[in-house]
Amino acid sequence: SQLSQFMDQNNPLSEVTHKRRISALGPGGLTRERAGFEVRDVHPTHYGRLCPIETPEGPNIGLIKSLSVYSRTNEYGFLETPYRKVIDGVITDEVDYLSAIEEAKYVIAQANAATTEDGRLKDELIPCRHKGESTFMNADQIQYMDVSPQQIVSVAAALIPFLEHDDANRAL
Repeated sequence: SQLSQFMDQNNPLSEVTHKRRISALGPGGLTRERAGFEVRDVHPTHYGRLCPIETPEGPNIGLIKSLSVYSRTNEYGFLETPYRKVIDGVITDEVDYLSAIEEAKYVIAQANAATTEDGRLKDELIPCRHKGESTFMNADQIQYMDVSPQQIVSVAAALIPFLEHDDANRAL
C-alpha cells in the first residue's frame, strides 16, 4: 500500500530515521500535485515535534518529514514535545509533554538560557516564545523551558557536528 515500505537497513541510523518518518501523503492525505507552499513550509507548531531540516528534495519536499528527537504521540495521536517546568524563575526537574495547542498558552524559554548553579534563570530578560512569536520576558514570567537545544531537530540532524554553523540547504 501507499503507507508501507520496505525498511532501509543499510545502517542503524537509516533504520531509526526510517522508523521515525511521517508522511502527509496517501489515503486521506495530500497529493504531491495539489500540495502548495503553505503545507510544505515549516510552521511554528512543528517546534520540537517535526524536524525542519530533514525532508527529501524534489516533489516530496515538506510532505515527508521526520519526528524530532524527543517528540512523541499522545493517546489522541497528537505530537507532543517535552518542557521543563519553571516556577518563579527556578528551573525544576518536572518535565511536561505539551501539544502545540497547549504550548501556545505558555511562555517558554530556550534550553540554552543562562542559569545559575542553583537552577535559577540568570538574566533579567530571557529570550522566549509565546503564542508562536519570539520575544523577551522577565525571568519570573517564564513558565517552561526547552529540555535540550537539539529538541527541534531529528536524530540524524542532531548527529551533525556544529549544525548551527551549517547552511540550512546543506545540513543533510
